[in-house]
Amino acid sequence: MPDSLFSARSKWCRLLGAFVFGALMVVVVGCASTAPPATSGSDLQTESDETVARKRARIRLELAVGYYNNGQTTIALDELKQSIAADPTLLEAHNLRGLIYMRLNDAALAEESFRKALQLNPQASSVQHNLGWMLCQQGRMPEANRQFLAAIAEPGYVDKAKSWMAMGVCQAKAGQRVEAEASLLRAYELDASSPVTGYNLALVLFQRAEYVRSQFYIRRINNGDLANAESLWLGIKVERSLGNRDAVAQLGTQLSKRFPQSRELSLFERGAFDE
Repeated sequence: MPDSLFSARSKWCRLLGAFVFGALMVVVVGCASTAPPATSGSDLQTESDETVARKRARIRLELAVGYYNNGQTTIALDELKQSIAADPTLLEAHNLRGLIYMRLNDAALAEESFRKALQLNPQASSVQHNLGWMLCQQGRMPEANRQFLAAIAEPGYVDKAKSWMAMGVCQAKAGQRVEAEASLLRAYELDASSPVTGYNLALVLFQRAEYVRSQFYIRRINNGDLANAESLWLGIKVERSLGNRDAVAQLGTQLSKRFPQSRELSLFERGAFDE
């Protein structure tokens, strides 16, 4: 198995993308009006207080989100341009623009978009998280860590577990396994149900030769409904390192029956445990 945690074929990496970006699309869609809160003695700002331009911008944003989620990136970008033209102060539009340009592999425009959103609200945790993830992909780990930690530090941020997880995965990718373990453990404490966190924590522990601890986390995945070829393969390597031949054989049988065309089964049959 490659040392990288970002293999395109990996189900866990696809899940990671869903956790990192998909959850943020909920933030974009579900965000309430960004009109300022009412001051003492004045009415609460509601939807009826929005300007015509803001309403037009929000409608275009909702359309852009729908196209983005359907993979129609170019159409989404066109709708988003119209949203920003109608109201350039709509933070969520700049956040989505950053996600779109990340999908289009244009890091410069993605970063410009996220930083514009942060100019509008420096405490926007979802934007800080997205910017951190983008910086991670570029190998700019000190900057990425600062963004993740800034997001986590916001008291009202509800996705702290996802930011700890993303930071841990980025640290592992950069070879910072001690730091990665600490971040992933924090994510696990906040959300032990995440298979992405559990898998990556088990992998980091395996890479650090912490086989017994790795066994605990990978068994929780492989004993449930979310086991896949990659988790079974990691489980095989962990059990082999601990000398548990029966467990290796059992996991190998599962791998053969459930994922007969997988690369992991080919590696298992060849005994290529170090690849």
